Amino acid sequence: MERSIKAMRHIGVAAIVAAIVFSAGCSRSSSPDGSSSEGSGSNGWTTNGTRGTLAKKNVPIKATSDWVDYNPEATYPKSVTSTDTITMADGTKLAATIVLPADASGKAVDHPVPTVLTITGYNKAAGTYVPAIGGANTYLVSHGYAHVIVDERGTGASDGQWEAFGATEQGDYKPTIRWVATQPFCNGNIGLYGASLLAITAVLSAAQQDPAVKAMFPIVPMGDAYRDIVFNGGQVNVGFIPLWLGLVTALGVLDPNIVLDPATGLQQELDRVLSAVTNFQVPTILNAVVGDPDTAFDGDFWASRSPIEQAGKIQIPTFIVGGLQDIFQRGEPMLYEALKNHTPTKLLIGPWTHVDAAMGANLPLDGVPVLDHITLQWFDQYVKGMNVGANKLPNVTQYVYGEGHYVTASDWPHPQAKAQRLFLRGDKSLSLTAPTADEATNFALQQPVSGICSASTSQWTAGLLGLLPLSCFKDNTLAEALDVHYETPAMTEDYYFNGPIAADIWIATTGTDAGLSVRVDDVFGSTVTPISNGLLTASMRAVDETRSRKLDGQRIQPWHPFTQEAVLPVTSGTPVLMPVEIFPTSAMIKAGHKLRISVGASDFPHGLPPLPNLVNGLIGGLTIYSDAAHPSSVVLPVVPVTALK
Repeated sequence: MERSIKAMRHIGVAAIVAAIVFSAGCSRSSSPDGSSSEGSGSNGWTTNGTRGTLAKKNVPIKATSDWVDYNPEATYPKSVTSTDTITMADGTKLAATIVLPADASGKAVDHPVPTVLTITGYNKAAGTYVPAIGGANTYLVSHGYAHVIVDERGTGASDGQWEAFGATEQGDYKPTIRWVATQPFCNGNIGLYGASLLAITAVLSAAQQDPAVKAMFPIVPMGDAYRDIVFNGGQVNVGFIPLWLGLVTALGVLDPNIVLDPATGLQQELDRVLSAVTNFQVPTILNAVVGDPDTAFDGDFWASRSPIEQAGKIQIPTFIVGGLQDIFQRGEPMLYEALKNHTPTKLLIGPWTHVDAAMGANLPLDGVPVLDHITLQWFDQYVKGMNVGANKLPNVTQYVYGEGHYVTASDWPHPQAKAQRLFLRGDKSLSLTAPTADEATNFALQQPVSGICSASTSQWTAGLLGLLPLSCFKDNTLAEALDVHYETPAMTEDYYFNGPIAADIWIATTGTDAGLSVRVDDVFGSTVTPISNGLLTASMRAVDETRSRKLDGQRIQPWHPFTQEAVLPVTSGTPVLMPVEIFPTSAMIKAGHKLRISVGASDFPHGLPPLPNLVNGLIGGLTIYSDAAHPSSVVLPVVPVTALK
């Protein structure tokens, strides 16, 4: 090891950084075995599979034009609101609110108009005060659209029991669409719209393939229920899931029927609370935490609730909005990828947490208009059938951390990306050079609560905790206090990467299971700015290579089965390879800054291993290897800086 460190010193800091930057900028990239791949990179990607599909060669789509701000004059200054019910085949009645455009005298349109449909689980009555959770979009209404908002069964003023996108709820979507399409106010053309839960119902509704649905605009939708949000790396997301289930339950209890019809409303209130405690919300959380196999492992329960599994059925033009710090950071670009080759699809990703993304915070910026203007342009083009240029909008627009601006690209994943592997060396450096046989190991304490105050905590509480004026929500110094840090020297040139990142970390644990947290940071002086992160439980480390994404032949997004059958043994003191999926991002490490990979045992409350795994690895230590036999490394999708535009 000493000889290796001396050799690195002789090479010099500047030379190492120059080698990294030079490799990133050329069309040739090195593989771990020393081979190389050449070309533009446009054919270097494969897709990431799903439960029902294998990885396949990525087919990039072509470039389009620049942003324009579409904001025609409103034609309807007022609106008229009414309510109705939609009866399902089993007799369950769903509550609907209909908002129609009206003239200055308050008279509603007397002819059929295109209609926006939103299906919410957050109680449309509450949406009156917080439009993002189920209120009418008054901007769209003022431009000639009716807007229908429907409470899912078991929420708001609707009958029944809520089970979070279960089969019965999904079975309600097409009858709901049919009802809207046949109403006198609707001209038979429908656009699906909403944020978060409302975006998920939009995507699942689009998969019903009703001919009346012409387009959709989902803001922060989920892709894979298990991998995106509930069990990142096989660990329970105790930051967001209890918060979300509690929100749905609390808003469901705020039923307007309690005032309008006390006898019926009171019984409905009691039924909702009882259902939450005994039927779905509370049992789901408890089953996840205690490691119930039907919940803690991937299977039909999660597959049926994952929109990406139904993406092949979606044939309508789709505009997806996401966030680099969103709870669905992983799924949004992957939904775009699953749709782009068979229907017009666009992707906008901002520097947003979940709440910020729902509102399109800080837009307009860098030519990107406010979300309402983009939505109107999309629906005018594909729901009204007007030629307003929505088809020519940039295919992909992403905010780039470090650069501080939105940039456009012809596609995602980025067509010019090349795989570059950096090794975690024994001296805690990051290097293009593979480690030697005698390099040092490093040690991290095995405990489950690192990251309590971190950017990750802000992200996985939907951005709500991040509103507190604490520096640790923007700087990872405190969150990584117990981690091992591997850093490049200060960059001599800007270093840009875009897409998913793979961390292949060799560890041994003193326990019989372990959690592993890998964070990616931008370090400048004493400031540690978070970029992205990943989690993995050691016993859940199995990889399905047929579904894993590759770039230039290197695995850059592992696909873990997370099934009970795929569990692998963990023997105390025995090295195992941990292929950690780090969620997609877009970042620039500016000249003078350092790239850091921080490795530790936990990222709480983002992830907490189910109880059996937690007990097996609760106290002890992680040994992180950095030698020729166990070459820990990361693979980044490096893009030439010249690609920024």
